[in-house]
This record gives sequence, C-alpha cells and structure tokens, in this order.
Amino acid sequence: MTIDFKGSHYPKDVILHAVFFYVRYAVSYRDLEEIMAERGVAVDHATLNRWVIKYAPLIAKEAHKRKQKTAVSWRMDETYIKVKGKWTYYYRAVDKFGKTLDFMLSEGRDETAATAFFTRAIGNNGFPDKVVIDKSGANLAGLQNMNCLLILNGWYWLIDILQVKYLNNIIEQDYRFIKKLTRQMKGFKSFNSASATLEGIEVAHMIRKRQFDSTGESPFQQFAALAG
Repeated sequence: MTIDFKGSHYPKDVILHAVFFYVRYAVSYRDLEEIMAERGVAVDHATLNRWVIKYAPLIAKEAHKRKQKTAVSWRMDETYIKVKGKWTYYYRAVDKFGKTLDFMLSEGRDETAATAFFTRAIGNNGFPDKVVIDKSGANLAGLQNMNCLLILNGWYWLIDILQVKYLNNIIEQDYRFIKKLTRQMKGFKSFNSASATLEGIEVAHMIRKRQFDSTGESPFQQFAALAG
C-alpha cells in the first residue's frame, strides 16, 4: 500500500525525512524545526508534530506487513510511559531472537489491556507456540483468553505459557532504545501523540535490528520505502 501524501504543502521526501529524524534521534520539535530550517525548509514545530501523529502509525502498519518472519517463541512485558504527567502502560513483545513482534500503548494495565495486546500481536504475527511473561496475573489471564479462543475454534494445541522472569531479560534489554529516546523527549502532551511517536520509534528500532529485506539501503531509505 502507498501512503497518501496528497493535500500536504510539502514534498513527500521532506515529510518523511522530518518524521524519521524525530523518531530515530532524541530531539525536540523545536530543535527539529531549527534543523529543518538549516536545510532550507521552513516548517514550524506544530506542523512537525502533526506529521508524526499522522504518518508514523501508517508507516508502522506497513512495517508489520513487510517485516521478516519472526520466531514462534515470544517474550512479552510492559513498561511505563508518562503522558500529560500521568503513567500509561506500554506493552511490547519480541521473539526469542529479540526481533520486534508488536507494541501497544494503553491507559490501563489489566486483563482487558493484556487481552487487547495479545489479540493485536497474534493478528499481526499469527499464534505463537510459547510466550514467556513475568508474574503478572493480568498478562496470564490475557494469554489464557487466547487459549480459550483456540479451544472454541477446535484447535488441539494451546499456547505454552511460562512465567519465568529471568527469561525475559531479552525484552527488558530491548527497552533501552525506546527509553533512551522517550526520556529525552521529556514527556508527551497527549495519549494520541505518545502512541504515534512510539510506533515511529519502533519502526526505526526494527530497521536497526535489520527486520526488513533491504540490502544496500540506508536506514532512511528503508523507512521511506515503507511509505510506498
């Protein structure tokens, strides 16, 4: 799918460079406004923010479709992200090799949120054979709901659920890249902005982990290719 850039007053390449630079490097929108000006592009920080909110989720959607096949042994966990001075919950899953599977920002941290995350992750990646989680009862309940779904659909195998904290070291280490960027962004002003920005950051992180078939392409070229 090609993302539609019609109606914008700026060329597609300018928009994609701005969005990529913001989600790949820890800069403020005002800093990015200055960087763009130094390159001969006059665009205010509010417009840059709108570009990220509009285009980052669309590019992330394409990334899910185009990423290389992932393993069926998963690691899942959640962390905290501050939005408007309040903590929200960021769900993520990687496979046993550390490749990104899925991610979702949630205002709640309960069975409903965990179920929504696993529904999304399975929709984008298929059913796993095994999922390693921490001692969270909500995450366990979410996975058990997935197993109930398999039973109701007549499947003879279920997802193997392991609650072993040390096995989740791989995803805890993977958070470092996300935390490094969000920490320097100094918080988010809205849930929608936070969710969109995180989706863009995850795509940049997937590119760093070489999750796309892109021999010879630069990170930006890979990011732009996802926009069609």
